[in-house]
Amino acid sequence: MASLKGRDILSLRNYTQDELYGLLAKAIELKRQLKNGLPHRYLEGKTIAMIFHKPSSRTRISFETAASHLGIHPIFMRDEEIQLGVREPINDIGRVLDGYVDAVVIRTFEQGDVEELAAHTDIPVINALTDSYHPMQSLADLMTILELKDRLTGLKLAYVGDGNNVAHSLLVVAGKLGINMTIACPPGYEPDSEVVDFATSSIRNLNHTITVTDDPFEAARDADIIYTDVWASMGQEAERDKRLKVFRPYQVDSTLMASAKPSAIFMHCLPAHRGEEVSGEVMDGAQSVVFQQSENRLHTAKAALVSLIK
Repeated sequence: MASLKGRDILSLRNYTQDELYGLLAKAIELKRQLKNGLPHRYLEGKTIAMIFHKPSSRTRISFETAASHLGIHPIFMRDEEIQLGVREPINDIGRVLDGYVDAVVIRTFEQGDVEELAAHTDIPVINALTDSYHPMQSLADLMTILELKDRLTGLKLAYVGDGNNVAHSLLVVAGKLGINMTIACPPGYEPDSEVVDFATSSIRNLNHTITVTDDPFEAARDADIIYTDVWASMGQEAERDKRLKVFRPYQVDSTLMASAKPSAIFMHCLPAHRGEEVSGEVMDGAQSVVFQQSENRLHTAKAALVSLIK
């Protein structure tokens, strides 16, 4: 794989299949080093800025821990401290950060803000979540699937629920890596058609499919992975009561899991609401791999930092 030094991770749309596998291989190697007690302070003396406009637990902890393991000093910046695009233009902030830090990790609302920041700085910018994409989550998801299934190409991934940022990022990588992906959403809550079209345009094999349906059982049939997310994401709190009614038939419970392969795994990016998008029986059952998935956020964060900065 060619060097990724200086690259951004904004959505993974511009990453090739080989580059994605390279990031996953690096994450798996860094996980092995950690489990074996081998130090890997590859970025000693480097500094990253972490700009967070949305609350977080896994994202902040995984990146700060990753920084610690790699020898990086992280600077955490809340919305009220930087006020992206309010106190000063985004392009000015980008140029300022260019002179201080070695990379920026940003978690915010508008995808356009992340892209504008990246356009006005020469250092790597990592999208830690926007309303449109969650690329670092999808890398952890891929790593987990690869660990458990030993392959990605040819698997069937059923995503059941809201066609949100997590669904978008899974679509992007599914198209590139030959994962057959079916998304089941209530009418009106489908993923962005442009993202679906992008995923479909990435298909190289005629046997590979990207499908959107309103039938969760059709999506789950013979699936290798069942994936869901919360029904009301951050910023959608006012829609919560409506969404609870609309999405009720899309709960991942033992009946839906029974439509998948007996060897199927259950995935969720967390936080999860037991009794809503997933039943407690499935969330805490033998097929659930959500905490392995969560742990892998640490290792993929390290892989991204090492690959983009080193």
